[in-house]
Amino acid sequence: MKAIIIDDEKHVREGILLLADWDHVGITEVLEATDGEEGIQLIKEHQPEIIFTDMNMPNKDGITLLKWIHSSDVESKTIVVSGYDDFHYMRSALFYGSFDYILKPMDRDLLNETLERAVHKWQEQDEKRQSLLEKDQVINEVKPLYWDQLFTGMIYQKHLSAATIQKMQKEFRMDVDKVKCMVSILPIHKLLIKKFNGDRDVAFFAILNIVNEVIRNKNCGIGFRNLNKEDEIIILLWNAPQPHFVLEKIYAIIYQFIKMKCTIFMGDEMACALHSYQSASMVLQKYHLLEGEVEKKVVTTNEINQKANLHLLDYGQELKWALQRGSTDGLDEILQRLFKQLCESHNLSFEQLQLWEKQFQLLKKNWLAEYDIDVNEDEGNVQGDHFWNEDGGFSFQKFKQVKRKEFHDLMDLLEKVKYQKGKASIQEIEAYLRAHYYVDIKLQDIADRFYLSREYISRKFKQVYHVTITDYLTEIRIEKSKELLENPHLKIYDIASEVGYKDEKYYSKVFKKINGQTPNQYRRDIGTGSVSRF
Repeated sequence: MKAIIIDDEKHVREGILLLADWDHVGITEVLEATDGEEGIQLIKEHQPEIIFTDMNMPNKDGITLLKWIHSSDVESKTIVVSGYDDFHYMRSALFYGSFDYILKPMDRDLLNETLERAVHKWQEQDEKRQSLLEKDQVINEVKPLYWDQLFTGMIYQKHLSAATIQKMQKEFRMDVDKVKCMVSILPIHKLLIKKFNGDRDVAFFAILNIVNEVIRNKNCGIGFRNLNKEDEIIILLWNAPQPHFVLEKIYAIIYQFIKMKCTIFMGDEMACALHSYQSASMVLQKYHLLEGEVEKKVVTTNEINQKANLHLLDYGQELKWALQRGSTDGLDEILQRLFKQLCESHNLSFEQLQLWEKQFQLLKKNWLAEYDIDVNEDEGNVQGDHFWNEDGGFSFQKFKQVKRKEFHDLMDLLEKVKYQKGKASIQEIEAYLRAHYYVDIKLQDIADRFYLSREYISRKFKQVYHVTITDYLTEIRIEKSKELLENPHLKIYDIASEVGYKDEKYYSKVFKKINGQTPNQYRRDIGTGSVSRF
């Protein structure tokens, strides 16, 4: 805490400095001034909590100083120290809010008792001021949320309650049920939020400040956050003489502030805020985004071209064939045709983007289901940062790149799944061969058993095991016969029959071709230990 002693007599200032117990009351700095004029300058600069002042001083006297303190709402406690037991001085001191009046010469005990009471009173009042400040801060924080809630309700209700009408009248002096209003939508894209380090609340706060600063100057409406949509600021105007001009000014200041094109979608002026909001939503949903390549600040209902949407489902079978064939050229040809139609025959709008995404997810789910793959339906993020330039403008080139990548990723996934599925089938066939090597197995029998074509089985089996099915089956039979040859009591023709050969000579021929020796020679070498069993 700080204190100041204002007196033209040096010995008086020194006396107060010596007599007062500053440490006891928590005062760490004491300033000095020789008159009221110097005292005012020091009070402005240092804002002391306690002021000691004389009444009779040159330049500005004590009464002038007290008047200034009173009119400036200085929160300090003032103690008058005077050598005059004058009713005029005392009355003036009390009138202008002096805490106490002490006569010279000063008594130490009286001085310190008065100083302690003054400090205590200042602390007591400062606690109340801080409490009120905190309450005001809470109110200021909650008030925007309150208005957001109230106005969000207005744009979703056809009939307003009497309480809402009364609140609007009290706060804005506007008979909401008697004036026409105009609702506009300012979308808040993810790219805009990135400008504020990803802090959504700060982004909304900053943009709403701009919106309401412009509207406040025109005294014609309010901007608020649509609590039912996470990406919308609503601009509600009433009795605005030039609404289009107001919205363009908001656009210009936002661009100047964050260097982003934030197109505003304006609804029709109507008696009902709900109906105006519905028209603004229609403008937002149906606006042809490719027109945004030419800077568009404000879009109205008059600028909407009601073209039919392109339906991806109409091209589902064609796309499916290209995907299943693994034909990237065929897929790109179809997509290029779709992109061209979007430009020439349809509106590439938010509505179209959402429809494309929804139908793509549906087709994707059905296509993957054919391969027993479950996929979680994802509506995508058409208002994310994928299709937008850094300045907020829509990029058709980015849209095409993203959509082409989605289809190519799907094609790669299907190819991988088909390969894994085919590999699994071939592994089942290999296990079947090992379990039935002793039977006369024909390729057609395998094809019938596993519901696959002979050509597919032959091709895939060689891809996985690098040999034909016939050679693989032969290797299994010969390896099994080697195990049986270790038993000296088994005849060669019995072993041949056991591993699937009806002709002993043919078995011996095949055995020699693979091992370089006949079965009998192999058995003799085993007996002498010249052949490893491993």
